[in-house]
Amino acid sequence: MGNPVTRFFASRGFARGLGAVGRFMITSGTVILLLVAYQLWGTNLQTNKAQTQLASEFGTAEDAAPLVSRTTTSTTATTAPTTTTTAVGDPTTEVTAPIKVAPKVAPPTEGQVVGNISIPSIGLRNFWFVEGTGVDELKRGAAHYPDTVLPGQKGNAAIAGHRTTYGAPFHNIDKVKPGDVVQVKTLYGTFTYKVTSQKVVKPSDVSVLEDQGGANTLTLTACHPKFSAKERIITFATLVGNPVAKLPNQDKVAQEIIARAETHDDNANPTSIDEFSTEPVVKFPGAWWGVGCMLLWIAVRLLAWFGHRDRRYPRWIPYLVGTPLCLLMLYFFFEVFSYEAFTRVLNLNI
Repeated sequence: MGNPVTRFFASRGFARGLGAVGRFMITSGTVILLLVAYQLWGTNLQTNKAQTQLASEFGTAEDAAPLVSRTTTSTTATTAPTTTTTAVGDPTTEVTAPIKVAPKVAPPTEGQVVGNISIPSIGLRNFWFVEGTGVDELKRGAAHYPDTVLPGQKGNAAIAGHRTTYGAPFHNIDKVKPGDVVQVKTLYGTFTYKVTSQKVVKPSDVSVLEDQGGANTLTLTACHPKFSAKERIITFATLVGNPVAKLPNQDKVAQEIIARAETHDDNANPTSIDEFSTEPVVKFPGAWWGVGCMLLWIAVRLLAWFGHRDRRYPRWIPYLVGTPLCLLMLYFFFEVFSYEAFTRVLNLNI
């Protein structure tokens, strides 16, 4: 009869069970690899498309509010002191000079393009950023914190960006050095900043978004280290030249954006630099795509097994039909999957 343990490991049931576990692990590993590929490369394709759209939106707004030119004329003349009427002397000198006047633009609303940012020293050029630092905004590009002033204005203007996904504008932000130039172009002007310092802080250190000792500052925030949301790397730069005035109703619009985020977003957290610290790994109802994909794959496996057992059709037919559908559903599942939250939960640093 043999040893019962030996008979168990030699049984057909154990072999089938072991095979099922192996197939499950292979499938899980494949899904994880697809997820990593999507996050590192697939999201970049999305952001590249969004960047093209933002450039078009900015161009349209720029055409709608173009710079206008006006002319000032100064006249030098002599007058006759012995008469009661003013006489224009001869010769008369006129000096005409064109003056460029910035257009009157409305403050940006949530998700609207604000401008682009360039940091030549790390190869970042004309990367568009939008108003609001929600997850959806950061998928389109970099994002301006609505509770800070706009770039070029008096105070501390803050912009957030990814380092490994969604275009990764701040991928090499850790390599900037004091004195490096940061240029920001907006509808109301182009501004130059020079990097002054950099530090790494906890996600809860919201002081980096506050006024920096009265200086006209640009603060860039990003996750740190790469492939992790454990900390934040903060880069400070100081405005070169004088600041410009705030736009009409700018504070009112900003407060409306902040209030809307706090009302409709359960993850809005005023004690955190960004939403990554409280964002769930997946969000429903979008996460149902993952559940649906799993159920569909189970159905494909069962159909392949029944077809093979009953010899009704080749077992590859269900795979041929079901695999593309599963991949499509998996794509939509990846769309609602938060890489930052995932790395936070697992404390990844790869």
